[in-house]
Amino acid sequence: MLHLIKLAVGPKDVEALEKGQARRALAGEGLRHVTRMTPRRAPEILQGGSIYWVVAGVLRVRQRIVAIEPVRRADGSAATALVLQPGLVPVHPRPMKPFQGWRYLEAAAAPPDLAAGDHAAEGIEALPPALRRALMDLGLL
Repeated sequence: MLHLIKLAVGPKDVEALEKGQARRALAGEGLRHVTRMTPRRAPEILQGGSIYWVVAGVLRVRQRIVAIEPVRRADGSAATALVLQPGLVPVHPRPMKPFQGWRYLEAAAAPPDLAAGDHAAEGIEALPPALRRALMDLGLL
């Protein structure tokens, strides 16, 4: 199994990412992320892989990728749709530097899911992003 990491451009927190996905789903666009490049390792991703979202500089949540389909953009150019399973799964937060596109993430290197009531999930979202990032850089979160 193989995963992808992608920056969530625009949302300032996980709630904003959820709202944006819900808005697109209601507009009939489906729950998918369209990207220019097709993952060459798609068969490995489709064996249970997820897209791990980096929100405000921190890897925070994941979504299972259920299909990878060729699509056309409005201008006619070729693209790829990553069809996503509804629902964001919180993961152990990990700071990430900005990058373009997406990156592969080996299953062994993926952060574990956070269980309900896990202390890492409680109250952290309420901290200002800069403080959260500083605490992670110091290894305190």
